[in-house]
Amino acid sequence: MTLIAIFFPSLSFLLRGKLLTALLCLILQITLIGWIPAAIWAVVSLQNARADRRTGKMIRAMKAK
Repeated sequence: MTLIAIFFPSLSFLLRGKLLTALLCLILQITLIGWIPAAIWAVVSLQNARADRRTGKMIRAMKAK
């Protein structure tokens, strides 16, 4: 998924169900200069989503004890 975020940033958002963000990223990625910020944005967003899932799992595990 990280490779998709680097090479196809808007597709990365689209696959995660963020339609409006994918459209905005696509507009940014159309320009050659905007491709790099779009790729960085997609990778950071992916990493944040993974961290949020990990945190949620830890919170649920702590509540279960």
